[in-house]
Amino acid sequence: MSAHLPPTTAPSIPALILAAGRGERMRPLTDSTPKPLLAVQGQPLLQWHLQALAQAGVRRAVINTAWLGEQISSYFGATFQAPSETGDTPALALVYSREQQDFGAALETAGGIARALPQLGDIFWLVAGDVFAPGFCFAPEAAQAFAASNDLAHLWLVPNPAHHPRGDFGLSPQGRALNLPEGDHTPRYTYSTIALLRAELFAPPWCDIAVGNPHGVAAPLAPLLRRAMDAGRVGASLYSGAWTDVGTPERLAQLNAGAAQALD
Repeated sequence: MSAHLPPTTAPSIPALILAAGRGERMRPLTDSTPKPLLAVQGQPLLQWHLQALAQAGVRRAVINTAWLGEQISSYFGATFQAPSETGDTPALALVYSREQQDFGAALETAGGIARALPQLGDIFWLVAGDVFAPGFCFAPEAAQAFAASNDLAHLWLVPNPAHHPRGDFGLSPQGRALNLPEGDHTPRYTYSTIALLRAELFAPPWCDIAVGNPHGVAAPLAPLLRRAMDAGRVGASLYSGAWTDVGTPERLAQLNAGAAQALD
């Protein structure tokens, strides 16, 4: 997606940070601490996203929670102030979509988004709270370009990590995400779990969950994205910066060991 559009004075769009997962593969670390609060290079994993959002001009973020979610809301509260040498980074307002409290369990990705949708509006950023992408910029220009398009989603894809060699989606030269059939040898890339989304994606014919997900339907996001890809309504960009799915204690240890070595 182009990053060369003129700056916009329009209000910033909100963000949804997915932080409801149990973190089964991270056990025993997540038995007493939710994965987004695990320390990565000196601060909670979730804080890296909050800093990037605030510094990019986002003013409001919704965090969905379930497993040990009260720890997340207690830690960050209702406002996040990003560290700034000049002190001119405005505060980021935080609200919570409490899936454990409301339904007794996490609602998966699409279910959780549908539940939080009334707090988000027509267009919003999405990012998973368990990925580490310290250099990613939630650029207002990208949001502006997406708002002007007819797309239902714009995904950031990354080169396939060793633990996910097959990838998820194709990427056309025109910047379209491709739902490739089995047996197709077109290169696939991994979905970074960073995206811009339109609320329309969570309504028929793409999604049949009621507005606000009052019944707590649990549903994944990938089927909705694939339907929209087949209709030509999903854009994509390749992100080549540092990115890690912090899904296991070993990956977490590697990130922290790398930071320690850099200080030596």
